Formats: sequence, C-alpha cells, structure tokens
Amino acid sequence: MIFTVAIIGAIAGWIFAELETYGLVIGGMIGALAGLAMRFAVRHEIAKATAGLHMQIDVLRAAVKDASAPNVRPDPTAAAEPVATPSQRPVAAATAAPPAVRARSQVTSPAYSPPPRVQTPAAPDPVSEMAGKVVAAIRNWLFGGNTIVRVGLVILFVGLSFLASYAASVGLFPIELRLALIAIAGMALLVVGFQTRVKRPEFGLTLQGGGVATLYLTLFAAARLFDVVPAIAAFVLMILVCALGCALALLQRSQPMAMTSFAGGFAVPLLLSTGGGNIAAVFAYYTVLNLAILFIAQRQSWRGLNLIGFFATFGITSVWMAMSYQPTDYPAAQAFVIVSVLIYLATAVLYTRGTPGRLGNMVDTTLLFGPALAGFGLQVALVHDRPFGSAFAALGFALMYLGVAAFTLRYRRESFRVMNEAMLAIGIGFVTLAVPLALGATWTSAVWALEGAGAFWVGMRQARWMPRLFGLLLQLAAAFAYVIGSGENISALPIANPAVVGAMLIALSALVTAWWLRKPLAHSGSWFAERYAPAEAALGVPVFLFGFAFWWAAWIFEITRALPPVVRSGLPPEHVFDLAIRFLLVMLAYVLSAFGAQAVARRTGWSVAAWPSRASLIVLALAFFAQVGSGGHVLDTPGWAIWIVAAAIHLRMLYLNDATDATEAPGLRSLLGATHVGGVWLATLMLADCLWLGVDHADLWDTSWAGLTFQASVLAVLVLLTAWAGRSLKAQAKRWPLDRHAVAYAWYAALPIAALAFFGALATATIASGRTDPLPYLPLLNPVDLTLALSLAALELWRRAIVAANPAVPGSTALGETPALAALAGLAFIMVNTVWMRAAHHLLGIEWNPEALLASVVVQTGIAILWTVLALGLMIAAHRRGQRKMWLVGAGLLGLTVVKLLLVDLNAAGGGARIIAFIVVGVLMLVVGYMAPLPPRASEAPAPGDAQQAGAAT
Repeated sequence: MIFTVAIIGAIAGWIFAELETYGLVIGGMIGALAGLAMRFAVRHEIAKATAGLHMQIDVLRAAVKDASAPNVRPDPTAAAEPVATPSQRPVAAATAAPPAVRARSQVTSPAYSPPPRVQTPAAPDPVSEMAGKVVAAIRNWLFGGNTIVRVGLVILFVGLSFLASYAASVGLFPIELRLALIAIAGMALLVVGFQTRVKRPEFGLTLQGGGVATLYLTLFAAARLFDVVPAIAAFVLMILVCALGCALALLQRSQPMAMTSFAGGFAVPLLLSTGGGNIAAVFAYYTVLNLAILFIAQRQSWRGLNLIGFFATFGITSVWMAMSYQPTDYPAAQAFVIVSVLIYLATAVLYTRGTPGRLGNMVDTTLLFGPALAGFGLQVALVHDRPFGSAFAALGFALMYLGVAAFTLRYRRESFRVMNEAMLAIGIGFVTLAVPLALGATWTSAVWALEGAGAFWVGMRQARWMPRLFGLLLQLAAAFAYVIGSGENISALPIANPAVVGAMLIALSALVTAWWLRKPLAHSGSWFAERYAPAEAALGVPVFLFGFAFWWAAWIFEITRALPPVVRSGLPPEHVFDLAIRFLLVMLAYVLSAFGAQAVARRTGWSVAAWPSRASLIVLALAFFAQVGSGGHVLDTPGWAIWIVAAAIHLRMLYLNDATDATEAPGLRSLLGATHVGGVWLATLMLADCLWLGVDHADLWDTSWAGLTFQASVLAVLVLLTAWAGRSLKAQAKRWPLDRHAVAYAWYAALPIAALAFFGALATATIASGRTDPLPYLPLLNPVDLTLALSLAALELWRRAIVAANPAVPGSTALGETPALAALAGLAFIMVNTVWMRAAHHLLGIEWNPEALLASVVVQTGIAILWTVLALGLMIAAHRRGQRKMWLVGAGLLGLTVVKLLLVDLNAAGGGARIIAFIVVGVLMLVVGYMAPLPPRASEAPAPGDAQQAGAAT
C-alpha cells in the first residue's frame, strides 16, 4: 500500500510541478506518508474486527495442546487435601482471578480445559470493511493483473522524464529531438503492446494505455509548453491519437483503453486552447467524439465511457456558457446542445438494450435524466430572453422523450418497461412544466420536483435506494428554491399563474412520492440499503405533510394574488380580496383540501391522508383570531357564509374521524375529544364576537347592557351544555357525539365556561350600575339582578349535574366538597350586597362608585341590617336541619355585623341611622337567640330516655 500510494503521489507531484524533478520527489514522499497512514488505519481496524476470532483460535490451540499432553500424577504428600485434577486447578484459579488475568491464564496454561460454549464471532466493522474494499479497488486498478508490468511502466515513464529533464538542463539535445524521442518511446509502447495482445492480453493493454498517454502528453508539451508544433497540427495529431486508441479499444474490447482515449480527446481543446478560436469548430469536434461514443454504444454497454462523454460534454459546455458565451454564438451553441441531448438520450436507449436485469432491462438513470436536467438548463440559458423561449424548450423536451417512449413502447414494450415508464413520466412532466414557463415562472423548482419524483419512481422500480434518496433530496431542494424565489404574486390570471402552478407541481410530486412510500419498498439488500430502509419507511408521513403544505400554499398564493398595474390602468398593485376575507378564504382552502384528503383516506385506506382533517379546528381558530385582529367580525358579509361552509365541513370531518378512529390508538381518541372541546370554546368566542358587533351597532357600551349581553351568552352556553350533555352522564347516549364525548362536553368544555360565568357574575355584580335604558329600574326585577340570579342558578345546576354523574367524572370530586359550596355562597353574598347598593344608587341618588357608596350612612345601615337578616336566615335553617357548620357560619356573619357596628356605624352614622341600625340588629339577634340556638354535635345528641328524664326533672 505504501509503495502504491507513493507512486501515485510522485506522478501527481511531477505533473503539478510542470515535469520538474523536485515535484516527483516531494509527491513521492507525501504519497509514502499517506500510504503509511492508510496501512496503519486499515491494519488497526482489521485487528479490532478480528480480535474475538483470534482469541477463540488461541483457546482452541491451548485445548488441543492440553488434550495431547500426558496425565500428571498427584503428589502423595498432599493426600490430606482434596485431590484436584490438573484441569480443575487452572479452572478454579481462572475463575477466582480478575477477568484480564483469567483470560491470560486460559491461553497460557497448558492444563486448561475450555468450557463447552460457542461464542459468536464479532461482526465486522462496516466502516473498516468499506475502507478495505476501497483500498482493494485502488490496488486492483493500479496493480491488477501483471503487477510487475504496471509498476515497471510507471518507473519507465518516470525514468524518461528524468532523462528529458537532465538532457534539457545540460543542453545535450535540442528540444525537438527530446520530444521526438519521447514520442517514439510512446509509439514503441503501442507497437509492443499491440503485438503481445494475444499471448499476454493484460500486458499488451497496459503498454498500449501507457503509449496513448505518452503521445497525448508529448503533443501537449510540444504545442503549449515549448511551442515547437503549431496548435492546429497538435490538434489534428491528438485527434488521430484518440481515434487510434478508440480503434484499439474496440478491437480488443477494452473499456479502460476507450476511457483513456476519450478522456484525452475531450481534454485536447482545453490543453491547446489559447482563449480564442472558432467555437463552432470546437463544437463540431466534440460532436464527432460524441458520435464515436454513440457508435461504440451500439456494440458495447460501457457505462463508464458513456458517463465520461456525458459529463465532459455538458460540463465543458456549461462552463463555457457561464464564462464566454456571446449572442453571436447562439446558432452553434443551440445546434450543439440539441445534437448532444439526442446523442446521449440514444446512448441511454442503447445501454438499456444491452443490459438485462431482474425487472426488465436496466436503466442508466444518469443518462436518462441527465440530458433532461443539464440539456434543459442549457436551453433555458440560451432562450431565456426570447418570448416563451423556456416554454417552447420544455415542449421540445416533452416531444423528444414522449416520442422515444412511443417508439420503444411499440417495439420493446416488455424488455424496456422501466425505461418506457420513466420516459413517459419525464415527458408528461415537461408538458406540465410548459404551462408555468409560458406564464413566466422559473423552471428550476418545478423541474427539480418533477425530476425528483421521476428519479424516485425509477429507484422504486429497480429496487435501488440511491435514486430514491436522490429524488427526495431533489424535491427538498426544489421546495427550498421555490421558497427563496417566491414573492408577492402579481398576476392577472386566476389560478393559472406561475406562483400557483409552481407550488402545485411541487405538491403533486411530493404527494405522489408519499403514495409510493405508504408501504416499505424493495431494495438491493446491501449494507447501505439495509440501513437506509428504516429511515425511508418513516418518511411517508412527513413527505405527505410536506406535499399537503405546498398544495395549501398554492391556494394561499392565489388568494393573496394582486392585480398588476397594467390591468389597473396605471394604479399600484391591489389585492383581489380584502384582508379579512383573505384570512377566511385561506381557512376555507385548508378545510376543503383536508376534506378531499380525508375522502382519499377513506377510499384507499391511506391513513396519513386523514391527518390534515384532524387539525382543521386549529386553522379555524387562527382564521377567527386573524379576522378579529384585522377589524372584521363573524357576521360581516360575505364572511358569515364562508364560516357556515367551513363549520359544516369541519363537523362532517369530525364525525367521519370519530367513526373511523374509534378503534384506533387512545391518543387519537384523546385528540378527537380535545377537538370537540376546542370547538365549543371557539363557538363561544364566535358568539361573543357576534354580540360584540350588536352592542357596538346599538351603542350600548355606556350601559349595563354590554356586560349583561356577554354574561347572558356565557350562561346560555353553560345551560345548553348542562341540559344537552349533562343527562348523558347518568344514562349513556346513543347518538353522536354524546355517545362517546359526553364527558368532554359536560365537563372539560364546560369547566372553563363555568369559571368564566362565575367571574363574569362577580364582575357584573361589582361593576354594573343597573342602568338598562330604556327599561326603568325595578329592585330585584331589573336585568342586572335577574342575570345575577340566573348566573347563580346556572352554576349550581351545572355543579349538581357533574356531581350526580355515574360513573363519576375524573377530577370532579372538588365540586361536591366544601370549597366549591363556599365559593358559590361567597358569590351569592356579594350579589345580595350589590343588589342593595344598586337600589340605593337608583332610589336614593347615591353616585355609583366605591367611595360614595361606602361613605353613605344609609348604605352602611342597610348593609348592617342585611347582614343580620342573612345571619338570621342561616342560623334558623341550620337549627331546623341540625347543621352545626351552617349555624356557625351564620354566627360568624352575625359577629362580623357587630364588629362593623362598633367600628364603622358607631363612628360614621348620624343619629337616626345609627339608632335604626343598632335597634334592628339587636332585635334580630334576640330573635336568633330564641328561635335558633346552636345545634348539638352528633355525638352529643341526647337519647330518648335521657330526654324524658330531663323533662321530668324540669
């Protein structure tokens, strides 16, 4: 390995140093160091991979040696000790020793008997195995066959260079003679190699290849380095050398010889070019070379030679187009590109004809898709400034591929099955691509997406993983190019504009690829294919979502389209739809697309196609917030019609998902339940938006009607959920959606609404003044007080429905405990107090603000009397029911009233108000003491006999 890499490095250094000796020496030293490092790395990996195998071999050798050794007699002096056989003692010692020592003893001890177990050899490291294969391929390429001959040829070549350098340094021979001697040596190699082609084929081919290379380098040096041969003469001579090498290759059926000859032939113009000249002549020369490759392809399926010609032709042409193209070169360049595409497409067909495979004849995907990619790119560069030039180019490529497919379908339908289908896919792709190109869309992203889908399809048909991976990466690159190049869609054409059609082509390519990925695809079984297969199997879902996203994006581009200034008579571009409507149309586009995908999923069993339908609620919610944020409302025209259609489709998809996913994973059922819950919340927000619009149009923001409207809507939703879903908590419903989502509606959806109703009632009680014009104010019968009473009733109704559920609703036990009852009681207490304050505001003319109300003597007196009445009611009810806790609550409220009298009313009240407060409270306390004494504890309740004795004693 060291010698091989050193020779390669020496030759490379000698060439890069312009045939100077120092380059040969330095390159050889660098190559030797590189070869040493490669040998060390390879040996280390081999030793690491075979360590287990060497250990087993050493153990087996020790076992064989132990079996052949004579038995050892025990020592008579050790009779008192347990006698152990020689094979037992090392085993015990090895067992007691540490692992490392035990391993050494098993190998080195002559009396060791290995345990009867079979160890599985360690699997070879795949990286080391691949590195070994690469090194072996290089070694076989350079030293395969007759190693001595090939190494000797390299040494002879280096020796000739040394001779030429020495002769030049001492001026021994003129340069013309030195070059002639080297050329004669090259021709001698050709002659000797050709004469020995029958007896020693590899020896002869090696000499012939060296002779061709020597002649190429000699002519190059004579024309460019030393200027002793005219460029035209060197050009003609190099063509003759190339033709001679091709003839020898065909005669001896040697692909390496042909590759060497054509590589030199394509390099001739580059080696002899001075920056000028007639480009038409160069194109004519390359056309002759390509025709020669086509001629060889009729007789030999040499893929390496075909690829050299393809990459050299289109690579050199692309560089020339980028650096030196002038408009005057258009005819020659156009003709050359067309002829080259036709030649290599024909070469691909000939390769398929001569290469049978498992699923029909094999297809060279590089030559099949390469002319489409490279040739179309060159065509676009040539005709991009001409009206509809790219579109006509796409149509031309479509006609070419479809024409070849039609011909091969007629004569080679079965054997060319894979190639025919691939050509049909490419042709149809170009036909589709012609539409956006005719409208001015860039070709890059669309053609990459279509070609990526085609490459994936070919890889699928041929069970090859690499074209499939290339196709996926090409589609990803197409999407990236589209996103980078996309901007505002300004077009007068609806739908059939470049932005929309381009996104649709990317989407369709991805969706078709996702359809192919719905099942595991066959592969070749190689090491790379085995490791790529699990990753590919997991790509079906993301590729579908990627395609669906681009499908939706296509409609978004159409919805956000703006009219060009020409259409608008010189005015600046203006969007077709208003901002609020654009949000709703984007939502509608998603919902309709998801509904269509769900239909596909139901018909084909393609489960991933139903995924977008499960996210429709998120899109509806985003559209609602976007519409409200832009100043719109649900009831705006025509927004309300869009909302009706979108909501109907959403409910239909939800119903179908419930019917389809009922037997699937629990995670899907939870997701569907969350969708039902979120739908209730979104509907509540939409109802609030409608009421907001009504309040705004009626100019009710300065009255209590505004707050009452929203509070009443929340109460209506809560009561509806309680009356509709609450019954299903006791008896199982039979109709959708309560047959499976009763708990979701009655508990999870209603819980935040109940909390909103609770805090809304609290805010209404403390903020609403009771002004409900044009209705007059009536205590207890005004809209505010009635709404508060309804709030309390709705909350209690919902609480009892949840508590009475059978089976119990998870997480709802807190509603039946004291804190929940205390919260409702506190809300009722605040409501009662604010009822009196609103009455004082309206009937007594006290201002509705905290400072004025709390400073009013009449209000404070009324609060004291009210608290006492409430305490009286609680204590009497507690006494009759025997509820000691309720009585203590009333007593606490009564004590709070007394504290208020002493701290507030006694200092702030005037004479009349103070007298009334103290008298009324005192009389009520006497009534309480007489009618509602403290109930006894349950453990202190007297027995019937004790009660009679107590009565007799009294």
